[in-house]
Amino acid sequence: MESPPRFTETECMICLAARLLEDRKTVFVGWGIPQVVAMLAERLYTPNLTQVFEFGAIGPRSLTPFVRGTMGGPSNVYRSLQWTTMNWAFAYAATGYLDYGMIGALQVDPYGNVNSTLLGGSYDRPKRRFPGSGGGNEVASLCWKTIVVLKHEPRRFVEQLDFMTSPGYLTGPGAREAAGLPRGTGPYRVVTSQALFGFDDETRHMQLLGVLRGLSAGQVTHGMGFAPLVTEKVEVLEPPTREELVVLREAIDPSRMIIGRDAG
Repeated sequence: MESPPRFTETECMICLAARLLEDRKTVFVGWGIPQVVAMLAERLYTPNLTQVFEFGAIGPRSLTPFVRGTMGGPSNVYRSLQWTTMNWAFAYAATGYLDYGMIGALQVDPYGNVNSTLLGGSYDRPKRRFPGSGGGNEVASLCWKTIVVLKHEPRRFVEQLDFMTSPGYLTGPGAREAAGLPRGTGPYRVVTSQALFGFDDETRHMQLLGVLRGLSAGQVTHGMGFAPLVTEKVEVLEPPTREELVVLREAIDPSRMIIGRDAG
């Protein structure tokens, strides 16, 4: 029997996220890993996916291989339906045209609020500063369903963020609407390299929906800074397929800048 393929944590996270997107929908794509997720989905699952980039490219067919640090470069505007401005891109989100938003995170709290700005200290004097919002705040505020992708490290799941960059359900039921954010929008899924989380409709608290094959709910939630709810029937998530890995490694990221090299 052929042994299952080896994969990196990042490859697993990318594959699990790509399977969530729907064909003939729109997705606001964040920098880095979300770009690779959208590329993989477009090639294998959602050929009619419309990608939107914050710098103004609407509906491009992203060229491969992925080139890191070129969000606004030629490879991300190829055959765009429209090439406009950042204001127009966010206006499309504000008027309800964007089904999904996808962003990364340093930290996430029980209500899906995201920190991508700093760790430790204060805003003026952080211990470590990161690129921050970019368009993450607008994506999380305005898209109908926001998908957050991050590696599965317990330290990333915290009761209290070091800094709130992008809003989830804020402090719980009704808080988003009270803050003036569009009704019906908000965090949809949190995808990690081990699990899939959603949010309870009543409490808006994070809820474990699925775990990677071979893991248990207890293993996945151990060490997290808060206890997520656990759905009655936890789904078993299949690991990356050979087809997904071939597309990632040979077409999208052959230099492995994003997906990593530790899988062999």
